[in-house]
Amino acid sequence: MTGSPGDGGLLPRCLDMIFNSIGPFQAKRFVFKLDDKNGVDVQCEVDALLERQKRDAVPVPKTPSARRQIDPEFADMINVQDHCKVEEVDEDNVYSVFVSYIEIYNNYIYDLLEEAPFEPIKPKPPQSKILREDQNHNMYVMGCTEVEVKSTEEAFEVFWRGQKKRRIANTQLNRESSRSHSVFIIKLAQAPLDADGDNVLQEKEQITLSQLSLVDLAGSERTNRTKAEGNRLREAGNINQSLMTLRTCIEVLRENQMYGTNKMVPYRDSKLTHLFKNYFDGEGKVRMIVCVNPKAEDYEESLQVMRFAEMTQEVEVARPVDRPLCGLTPGRRYRNQAFREELSRKLELRGGPINGETEEQSASEIFLQNFPPLPSCELLDVNDDQTLPKLIEVLEKRHKLRQTLSEEFAKNMLAFKTVLQEFDSSVASKENYIQGKLSEKEKTIAGQKMELERLEKKIKTLEYKIEILEKTTTIYEEDKRNLQQELESKSQKLQRQASDKRRLEARLQGMVAETTMKWEKECERRVAAKQLEMQNKLWVKDEKLKQLKAIVTEPKKEKPERPSRERDREKPVQRSVSPSPAPNVPPVRLRHRRSRSAGERWVDHKPPSNLPTETVMQPHVPHAITVAAASEKALAKCDKYMLTHQELASDGEIETKLIKGDVFKTRGGGQAVQFTEIETLKQESPTGRKRRSSPSHPDPPEDAMDSEWTDVETRCSVAVEMRAGSALGPGYQHHAQPKRRKP
Repeated sequence: MTGSPGDGGLLPRCLDMIFNSIGPFQAKRFVFKLDDKNGVDVQCEVDALLERQKRDAVPVPKTPSARRQIDPEFADMINVQDHCKVEEVDEDNVYSVFVSYIEIYNNYIYDLLEEAPFEPIKPKPPQSKILREDQNHNMYVMGCTEVEVKSTEEAFEVFWRGQKKRRIANTQLNRESSRSHSVFIIKLAQAPLDADGDNVLQEKEQITLSQLSLVDLAGSERTNRTKAEGNRLREAGNINQSLMTLRTCIEVLRENQMYGTNKMVPYRDSKLTHLFKNYFDGEGKVRMIVCVNPKAEDYEESLQVMRFAEMTQEVEVARPVDRPLCGLTPGRRYRNQAFREELSRKLELRGGPINGETEEQSASEIFLQNFPPLPSCELLDVNDDQTLPKLIEVLEKRHKLRQTLSEEFAKNMLAFKTVLQEFDSSVASKENYIQGKLSEKEKTIAGQKMELERLEKKIKTLEYKIEILEKTTTIYEEDKRNLQQELESKSQKLQRQASDKRRLEARLQGMVAETTMKWEKECERRVAAKQLEMQNKLWVKDEKLKQLKAIVTEPKKEKPERPSRERDREKPVQRSVSPSPAPNVPPVRLRHRRSRSAGERWVDHKPPSNLPTETVMQPHVPHAITVAAASEKALAKCDKYMLTHQELASDGEIETKLIKGDVFKTRGGGQAVQFTEIETLKQESPTGRKRRSSPSHPDPPEDAMDSEWTDVETRCSVAVEMRAGSALGPGYQHHAQPKRRKP
């Protein structure tokens, strides 16, 4: 918009055109005064002078003067070589130019010419402005700074001052990317002169306020190319949203004009379109300049911009008819000025003739001056014989002169008559020639008229065809629009169905996965239970076979009598006393400890979900109260607690844990359990012994049989005990106590 050094852009050219056109007709400062409601007032010369003196007395930042040295930063940009001006400028009016500069950042309006007070400790952020509607339904920015300027340099300096405050940032594609839309507003106030052509007419109704808005739109951005994030991403989103709203407004305007609809244009969706609502409603003209990058990477963006520009050309905005300013006599400024100059010149002559115009002598007077003068004709004496002869002589000379003049006049008349005849003949010949040419031209014109009539008939026929085609096109466009709407509705319906299908598939997959996992766990649990049951049955069968084998082979050799299983079960192996809990375990606050002299009683808590192990070694607790669920009544009668817990080990066997603890009374009258140790009982399949389906091999020797009995006894007499107090947590210690044979 500003151009480059040596080649001014749109803004300096517009300013140069305005000031070249109204240069000699500008009013003095403060003759026109803008109010806060988008209006303008006019003041007389005296009030304007007082206002200027008041502004000069107050130490405020003054408007830049045209006599000051131009900033070299933009001096080359405003040096426009083309001296352009408007020719049809009304010379009986006076003009004043006001400029303002705003930006639309994140859909908020900020004044770039506002002078904020300097606060070094905590600077205040700029305050956003609001849009208002005046009495003529025109939109304006309330409280915006408007500066009166008198030259191109002065206006461009004000613009440059606001340009430095505009928000820009560095992106992946542009080092100085605009993050807002900027609007430079030029207002031209115009008022007629009075009847004398000296002063401005003091009537507010006769003032005309025109406005030119130069808008620099920020370009649309794609975040995958600019790599924007954080604030830059938010700014890009607001820029794209405002441009999309502008496109939507133009599309609705185009549709209303083409199809005669009356859809509401969404101006209020963005501050950019809301500000220029009147331009699209017919209160002005809109011109758009599109910038296109020729790079191949920007082909899609350039194509979208060109399509948008092509669509905007089809929008027509009706403009209102300008009203005449006043009914005063035109040209009164220069006429009154010329009258004053002539009056001053006459006054300088100090009494000279007012008219000063030389009267031209008539031709008869010039003719009579050529005759000799007549002598005096007074006869004072009867004997005077000189006066009459002199008079006769003069009259004779006059008669001769008159005859000479008459002859000369006759000769001249004949010569003139001859010349007239020659001229008449030449004119007649030329007239004949012209008549011939004219007849030829008339024939040509008649042929051209016939051709024009033929072409007019053809044009009417083509217009009729075009009208039919336009109606057909309108019908096809309507059908196309209906089909597009139907296609969009169908596509949306398909998308909804596809999304519902995807949700249903995901739901079914989740249900299938959940059901599969549930059944897998159930199958694993059932398989583990079945394996445990089969292993127990296999163990029982092996034991019975061994006992049978022992009975069959007993008479062969005398062996020491082996204690039976029943006696082994009657005499359980004495378990070692579990050690006390480690001192590092935080104890429960002990209260009302029962005496140990009364004997220890246990609460044997066995949940109903536990499975019978059918092992030889079974936990035996004397003086125990067996319960399926712990209750306060059972805990109140005992001072020891044991919980039997079963879980599946990694090798598929059932692992039984005996969790022990002490029972204490609490301060509130209830019971508390402090766990002290855990004992683990685990069942394992015998290793190193294979099952045989039939006794195909010979009987093993007696030593082998003894070793088998020893292995079984050793395995059955293993007790697993857990001791508390290890530094690394609970420790597992295995104590194998083989059974002694009787001799």
